[in-house]
Amino acid sequence: MTFQLADLRLRLIQAPMAGGPSTPALAAAVGRAGGLGFLAAGYLAPEALHRQIEQLRSLAGDGAAFGVNVFAPQAVADPGAVQAYREQLLPEALEAGVELPEPDFEDTDHWTEKLELLAADPVPVVSFTFGLPEPEVLARLRGQGTYTIGTVTSPDEARQAVAAGVDALCVQGPEAGGHRGVFDPSIVPSATPLSALLQQVRAAVTTGPRQLPLIAAGGISTSAVVAGLLASDLADAVQLGTAFLRADEAGTNQLHRNALVDEAFSETVVTRAFSGRWARALRTSFTDRHADAPAAYPVINQLTKPLRTAAAAREDADGMNLYAGSGHLLAQAGPAADIIEGLAKEL
Repeated sequence: MTFQLADLRLRLIQAPMAGGPSTPALAAAVGRAGGLGFLAAGYLAPEALHRQIEQLRSLAGDGAAFGVNVFAPQAVADPGAVQAYREQLLPEALEAGVELPEPDFEDTDHWTEKLELLAADPVPVVSFTFGLPEPEVLARLRGQGTYTIGTVTSPDEARQAVAAGVDALCVQGPEAGGHRGVFDPSIVPSATPLSALLQQVRAAVTTGPRQLPLIAAGGISTSAVVAGLLASDLADAVQLGTAFLRADEAGTNQLHRNALVDEAFSETVVTRAFSGRWARALRTSFTDRHADAPAAYPVINQLTKPLRTAAAAREDADGMNLYAGSGHLLAQAGPAADIIEGLAKEL
């Protein structure tokens, strides 16, 4: 039988966090604790994603629910702006002793191959960020027993996701750490707070042909907020990312872990400096220097990767992409099961 959110003992979802923090061990631990764990397919080759899925199945046991998140690709609109940003980064690359790659404008993050993998070897849940696949793809996944979730940041995106045929909506507010899931990378994401955005999306999808479950995401960091959202009519489940960045099972870099609770990094900003897509991160001198980064994901991510890698190697957190939600100072260290227990204590 296809997974349903109501099947969860605890309606708590560990957000997919691409680039290292999401691991099979973290997803399995969250699942064992009663929630839903996610793998992040972003930046992974299909073979690496397949290995992580098999590892998670081994850790979680046959029949255990888990999810895989996939980034939807989009074409880069202004290659000239990318080249200008590359020129801007060259002095920093020279100082760091690294070479910047030539942008690969054909990069789709193995979109087609990952969809084929997930269709050929179905997993319980698949979510999409930055957009959606064709309705036929969603129908194929559903026909094989996969529950599908679309990440949305506005009522209009919610209506598009409903029309495409997803089973649930992950409503991502501006408080969220990491990338905003806006479909159009050229627009500035809405600043409507999560609670108000949930109301807007609920109204939008209720008038449509189907009323889908809503998953609240963005800056959720305390048991009181979790309980309040789940007790209301606004959310059927909650998704948390930053709350798990310091979990023992997460793959988060130690410098990132430390910075999350360091008062020196207490401010967050929404920036395109690292990837070319709007993302909430801890404010650093890098985000200040490159506040004018163009909307050109994923090629900006390609360009900054050597700089970010070099910064991590020299233990310079100020040069890293320290993605974090608005409640990052409350992120707890320890086993994921303990973090889940703390977040669920008022349910």
